[in-house]
Amino acid sequence: MTDTPVSTSVSQAALRGLGCKCPRCGEGKLYAGFLTLRPRCDRCGLDYAFIDAGDGPAVFIIMIAGFIVVGSALIVEIKYQPPFWVHAALWGPLILATTLLPLRSMKALLIALQYHHKAAEGQLIERKPK
Repeated sequence: MTDTPVSTSVSQAALRGLGCKCPRCGEGKLYAGFLTLRPRCDRCGLDYAFIDAGDGPAVFIIMIAGFIVVGSALIVEIKYQPPFWVHAALWGPLILATTLLPLRSMKALLIALQYHHKAAEGQLIERKPK
């Protein structure tokens, strides 16, 4: 990361992330498409090449959505014992809603926190022999 972060609090960085805004200025848009990042901020010019959210956002969303959907399906099955087509009709849309809707903001949140904490790829330090 070549650009130095502006001093912000973690909560301010998190709000910028949840709003899908630039992690440095909080005004520019982060995305060009649904999950496609812009090359740089259109307001402050921050180069987004440092961003590496990886699979983190998807893993968080899968865990949260799985807890909600599986828990709800178990409760409905135990209480009402509906036919399988009712389960498919109920949980299919819920799975889409609990995975796709928060994915953008979760990815932007992790990007903002990565920028705030100056997280970068690990590097090995060579030590000189004594």
